[in-house]
Amino acid sequence: MGEGTQPAQGRTPGRVSSQDTVARGDDTEGMSYLDTGFSRVVKLYAPLGLIVFVLLFPFYWMALTSVKPDAELLDLEGVNPFWTWSPTLKHYYVLLVETEYPTWLWNTMFVAISATILSLVASVLAAYAIVRIRYKGADTVGGLIFLAYLVPPSILFIPLSTVVFQYGLFDTPFALILTYPTILIPFSTWLLMGYFRTIPFELEECALIDGATRWQILTQIILPLAVPGLISAFIFCFTLCWNEYIYALTFISSAENKTVPVAIVTSFTDGDAYRWGSIMAGALFGSLPLVILYAFFVEHYVSAMTGAVKE
Repeated sequence: MGEGTQPAQGRTPGRVSSQDTVARGDDTEGMSYLDTGFSRVVKLYAPLGLIVFVLLFPFYWMALTSVKPDAELLDLEGVNPFWTWSPTLKHYYVLLVETEYPTWLWNTMFVAISATILSLVASVLAAYAIVRIRYKGADTVGGLIFLAYLVPPSILFIPLSTVVFQYGLFDTPFALILTYPTILIPFSTWLLMGYFRTIPFELEECALIDGATRWQILTQIILPLAVPGLISAFIFCFTLCWNEYIYALTFISSAENKTVPVAIVTSFTDGDAYRWGSIMAGALFGSLPLVILYAFFVEHYVSAMTGAVKE
């Protein structure tokens, strides 16, 4: 074979090197399928645009309905249902001035925070005992706790209402604070169990050798490392308490003790007529605390959920 036909030194005939691939601009690796404008629109921007539209449209509809005049809310044929040329703040005035909405908002916040803290304390202790203290049947106990989360609240509220009435808690915030943990603790315990498993056992064993107690290990080692998991459990519990409807409707009867989800429906319903403007204004105001909560802690929530399920 002549010198002009000799393969380059260090290369195998018939094999293309990575340098040649880069030099040719090969489109078969990485995210190169998005290089062309049409592919980028079809495979990236169109799906993302559809998802954003589906997620944000309910908020747009609530905001639009809350500023529409009553005449436009009742006229479904003569006006544009997706826009208004004469917005009004009447519904917000009725909501904030002529009703007890600030009191309902405070009741919801008080119940949600109290029930969440109570549930987190119980869930942390249960998850640590199941995951870290080795005893026979720990995994079975954890599975049974998670199965309790699958029980529908619509089945539990009837027997729970009897217990609440017998203990004299009916029509008080404590009726909700003490019953919400029945649906919060199972899932929070399962979530924290998965997150505690991601913390190395060697840290705890070293602390035991140094003479630390279980309580010191939990408060000074495990909990500081499990802050993302605790934030995730807090967000889950707080959101569920804030939006809960069945228990709040069953256990609370007086208007001054109601929470936002129940109060805005019962207070703005006249027989079979719904005052949609005020209802949507109340729903929009009621969703703002959750939006703020997720905006600040969504990264911790996602990381904790990932750490919990990968085990």
